[in-house]
Amino acid sequence: MSDAKQYCTFFVADRFFGVDVTRVQEVIRYQEMTRVPLASSVISGLINLRGQIVTALDMRARLGLPPRPADQLPMNVVVRTADGAVSLLVDEIGDVVEVQDSSREGVPETLTARELIAGVCKLKDRLLLVLDTERAIADPIAGQPLAG
Repeated sequence: MSDAKQYCTFFVADRFFGVDVTRVQEVIRYQEMTRVPLASSVISGLINLRGQIVTALDMRARLGLPPRPADQLPMNVVVRTADGAVSLLVDEIGDVVEVQDSSREGVPETLTARELIAGVCKLKDRLLLVLDTERAIADPIAGQPLAG
């Protein structure tokens, strides 16, 4: 008997990512942000989520991808972490998909930003990159959370 996991999926550039659905607090449209002076280039700003101040991380910058076109507003995938809620700014929201554990494989050596990926799942028409949320929000130099 194999176990299955559900992933909230999203796109960043042409890549298809998933986050364990139990880590997702909510998915919302673009929110106005307050810039943070002297913050890492990965931090786009702070959003006010019903009175809770949440740091918004640009996943394109975090993954080392080209900037989002100026006419394209990001979406927010708000995830729960050990240090509180963090918004991951993504290009487009997908669906919740259920994936059997047997379809999950290790991370290919050739994948860029592979340290942020917990695994790869083969779906019928594409590969799902499972994002390691704790690593994605960690400062790559200090190893400390970028946000929280």
